[in-house]
Amino acid sequence: MKKYAVAAIILIIILFVVYEGLLYYDNNFRYGRMWETPAVKPLEETPMKMERGVVPFTGGEALTRISLGSEIRSPLQKNNPAGIEQGKALYLTYCAQCHGKDHDGNGTVGQSFHPLPTDLRSLKVLALPEGELFQSISYGTPNGRQPPLASTIDVLDRWRIIAYLKSLGPRK
Repeated sequence: MKKYAVAAIILIIILFVVYEGLLYYDNNFRYGRMWETPAVKPLEETPMKMERGVVPFTGGEALTRISLGSEIRSPLQKNNPAGIEQGKALYLTYCAQCHGKDHDGNGTVGQSFHPLPTDLRSLKVLALPEGELFQSISYGTPNGRQPPLASTIDVLDRWRIIAYLKSLGPRK
């Protein structure tokens, strides 16, 4: 019986020491008194009025994403040699690793994919509307290997890549 009494007294002493330690911490350290910090009360003050024109209601990527690819048109001038040259440089930077420098789907990285990347000079690809190509580059291909590149490549640069691809013509 003495063992239980001694154990109970030791337990009470340990609990008392822990309690006093917590009180000391709470009263003497900067981060201890959580209940004294200011509470966040939403809408305690009237919310600020938003200026007109801050949130766009027209244009932008969201509309491009939900539109039909056949309805999307390039904002670039057709057959612009400077834009096509820029598109070629952009293609070599962002696309050639998978689709290859000859646009045939035999890029170094693309060889590890199954299915292999698409031949971008095939009649099937070149027959696609430019808007569908834009959506495929921007938002990826469902059930395919084309990653979404909207956050990687600027909007106009994606259009330049498409202009470059369309300028190549079909493989002979």
